[in-house]
Amino acid sequence: MVIWIVFAVITAAIIASLLHPLASGRVRVNGGEADAARVYRDQLLELDRELQANEIGRNEYEYARAETARRLFKASEPKREERQRLPHPRHPRRWLRLAVVAFLPLASIGLYVLVGSPDMPSRPLQARLEEPGQDIAILVAKTERHLASQPDDGRGWDVIAPIYLRTSRVVDARSAYRNALRLLGPNVHRLGGLAEALMAEAHGSVTEETFDVLRQILQLEPENPRARFYIALSMEQAGRPDEARQAFEALAKQSPSDAPWLPLVNQHIALNGGAPADANPAAPDANLAAPGADPAAPGNPTQQDVAAAETMSVGDRQQMIRGMVESLDAKLSEDPNNFEGWMRLVRSYAVLNDKDRAAGALKRGLAAFPPPGEQGRQLLALARELGIATEEATQ
Repeated sequence: MVIWIVFAVITAAIIASLLHPLASGRVRVNGGEADAARVYRDQLLELDRELQANEIGRNEYEYARAETARRLFKASEPKREERQRLPHPRHPRRWLRLAVVAFLPLASIGLYVLVGSPDMPSRPLQARLEEPGQDIAILVAKTERHLASQPDDGRGWDVIAPIYLRTSRVVDARSAYRNALRLLGPNVHRLGGLAEALMAEAHGSVTEETFDVLRQILQLEPENPRARFYIALSMEQAGRPDEARQAFEALAKQSPSDAPWLPLVNQHIALNGGAPADANPAAPDANLAAPGADPAAPGNPTQQDVAAAETMSVGDRQQMIRGMVESLDAKLSEDPNNFEGWMRLVRSYAVLNDKDRAAGALKRGLAAFPPPGEQGRQLLALARELGIATEEATQ
């Protein structure tokens, strides 16, 4: 009930402010003429005083009085003419005032019925915060308010940290993961989230701080594939291709044949001068393409390509890989409705350390598969994992 009273008061105030200029049909006359007339009258009085005090002669007095009177009449003349021209309606602008009074409430009610939700039961903010349902923004606001009053609640930091990371609030995610680790102690989940936040903040680079976090993960879980992948990636970024290739090859050999990270690992193996390793001899092509993809599709090396790559120099092998990626890019320009192709293209440009083209491929892929859909969300998740900026791609 209170809200309707507030709305009524606001409506009345708006209508009053609009009607105030229309409240009278009279037009105010500029006060400049009145001021001039007052000055001339004062001058006439001053002349009378000077004459009585014998400060001026009779002739001078008569001349000055005639001139001042002439100016007084001239200043008063426009005012009289303007008053004669002004209309004097008995009820000025009554129809306009009635139209405003009737139109505003009706327009407000119609707009609310059109775009509002009159059937939705009202809920105060406190009730919505206590039962947010699936509203992530309210969940985050509720958690932030709780943590502001109880900053030592490690569980709260542990809950909100991955939400920050998923919503690209990287700095907040890093701080939340650190608080959770400080209060609850290290585990693989928290350390992994912190590593991802640090890499996202460094635009995909494995910094020394990130490397220390990855080593802590391996101390808790020596076979953790994500930590091993990023450690191998740090060697690649540091310009140590032989060490990086060996690390990627070791990860590929210990990975299941259907591991989702295996295609990316094999691309890094090829990028660092090696040949993709078969994780499962019974399925030799499983490591060459993403799950569900056609091994012969553009951008996927065939067995002949792998055999030819083994006899090439590092430079020739790099040129062959780039040619395959450009071929895939051209095919997708002709037929953009290939989700797996966009995933491979974005990943391939990231492997080649061509972030600009990777961001461009991401933007084109999102044009074909918009972010609200599941495939668009997968493209954005891949980009964040590879350290590719997503802001421009979603604009």
